[in-house]
Amino acid sequence: MASVPLGSSLPLQTLHLHSQQHKISDAISCAASTTSTPHNLSSKSTTSDGSLKPIVVIGDPPTFVSAPGRRIVAVGDLHGDLDKARYALQIAGVLSSDGQDLWIGGQTVLVQLGDVLDRGEDEIAILSLLRSLDIQAKADGGAVFQVNGNHETMNVEGDFRYVDSGAYDECADFLEHLEICNHNWEEAFVGWVGESKRWKEDRKMPQNNWGPWNLVKRQKGVIARSILLRPGGPLASELACHAVVLKVNDWVFCHGGLLPHHVEYGIERINREVSHWMKGLSREDDYPQIPFIATRGYDSVVWSRLYSRDASDLEDYQINQIQSIIRETLEAVGAKAMVVGHTPQATGVNCEFNCSIWRIDVGMSSGVLDSRPEVLEIRESGARAIRSKRDRYSELQVVDYT
Repeated sequence: MASVPLGSSLPLQTLHLHSQQHKISDAISCAASTTSTPHNLSSKSTTSDGSLKPIVVIGDPPTFVSAPGRRIVAVGDLHGDLDKARYALQIAGVLSSDGQDLWIGGQTVLVQLGDVLDRGEDEIAILSLLRSLDIQAKADGGAVFQVNGNHETMNVEGDFRYVDSGAYDECADFLEHLEICNHNWEEAFVGWVGESKRWKEDRKMPQNNWGPWNLVKRQKGVIARSILLRPGGPLASELACHAVVLKVNDWVFCHGGLLPHHVEYGIERINREVSHWMKGLSREDDYPQIPFIATRGYDSVVWSRLYSRDASDLEDYQINQIQSIIRETLEAVGAKAMVVGHTPQATGVNCEFNCSIWRIDVGMSSGVLDSRPEVLEIRESGARAIRSKRDRYSELQVVDYT
């Protein structure tokens, strides 16, 4: 199969799946794949006429991305807080501030590091916003990619321990909205970010305080969430379009942390197995029922916190061991630095271990630390944190990788 360039010249294509009689359409970023060797992608940024070369996506779901000359911005854990998500995208310079949810990032590549789910009540609305922005970005020569985190995999497993009560309501509302749209997934899902506020306002009209009715309402939300997120469900199949590990140019992005044994196992294989599991396509003889190396255990890709530990709490020999692991991992995957989320950083976006690791989960959601949003900006010349519109660009963490 050939690699797929993304840009204004490429019409939006869809891959149609069927599950529980729902029509599910996957954007072209979900279907792109190739047998080309990732490390041989051209490093030249421009074509003969001086314009940027198109973005090329390799893998299904996307695993390797060549985005010559693009500005890259990375956003950490959002946990159901739509207001903070919008603010983070605005300070990243990719979302309009006029309330129209318009992409203004041009040819920027946006990477969101997972954990959109849990701890907040606007999870599907955030996923809808990111998908809408991806469609708009492609028309401008940019792109939006998402990486699944541990809370995405937990919910597909049916682990709802951290679900906000409002999120159950959103699931019930969205499932009803999907029915109104005649189960047209694209129409319902992409448009949900614009519809969700009205549904929420209607929901928060004077409530019936009769206990049994509230219990029925909660059960309805739990059932709706189970339908949407069980393997093969429409929202789980949407999440299946996203990678667990994503390499953009010579930067690697994952939620928890990539380790040498993950690379040895194969990051395309990891992404494919998790995607198949989420789509409900796994068979015992092909894939483990739940892809362990990616989603289970303290050293799995979505759960590892090895690189997020405070170096001041470590002994010199521990720091040397971690640096050795990082060096081996980055060399194996052909990257110069890694970006992770998962562990809230009280000091904000920061880098550690000679800035080979960037930690960008700042706990911005009101359900976590309710902190000020921050994002990471990556250019060909280096990387730095964007802390707020007022602060413009932080000069605390500026690293030149040239």
